[in-house]
Amino acid sequence: MTEPVAYIQIKDGKAYSVLRKGTPNDEYTPVYTAEQLHPMVKMTQAEFDEFNSMPVFASVYGAMLALYSGNVIRYSVLLKRFSGNDGQIEFANLWFYYHIKHKAQGELIDIVPETKWFVRSKEKDIDGDFWYLKKTEQFFFREYVKENSTQFETKEEAEKWTNPLTEAVQLPVEDE
Repeated sequence: MTEPVAYIQIKDGKAYSVLRKGTPNDEYTPVYTAEQLHPMVKMTQAEFDEFNSMPVFASVYGAMLALYSGNVIRYSVLLKRFSGNDGQIEFANLWFYYHIKHKAQGELIDIVPETKWFVRSKEKDIDGDFWYLKKTEQFFFREYVKENSTQFETKEEAEKWTNPLTEAVQLPVEDE
């Protein structure tokens, strides 16, 4: 997707023609790439799984009905991501370009790891490991396995539990 998809021919400082298909020669200058025209949408694997599990309707309207009409449990991750007017516009564009125009994940969706906020030691211990905060109902203590430690949704939540020896960091939930 990084190859130019449109070229312009400039003569005497004026644009004369635009070439969208075919092989350009030296007279044509690249204008934009497909990535610039339709940027990749970053989604977690959970978001992508819910998105792919939706029935494939012929229109964006049908997809919007499926998402917003009572499927709170089935599409909870997508509803959280695409709530509000801007989210609805983003979802409609994604549905159109993914299911109607491109029909190929690799051209439009980039799967990114899910991240959360953790409270972690600023420095590694003598064994070269960080330790993480783990909260329980009555205590909090050090945890050396990140996946077992307390995960926070926002930086502000995590920062409430920091001290001069710890910091709030955003990390992937699962190591790859």
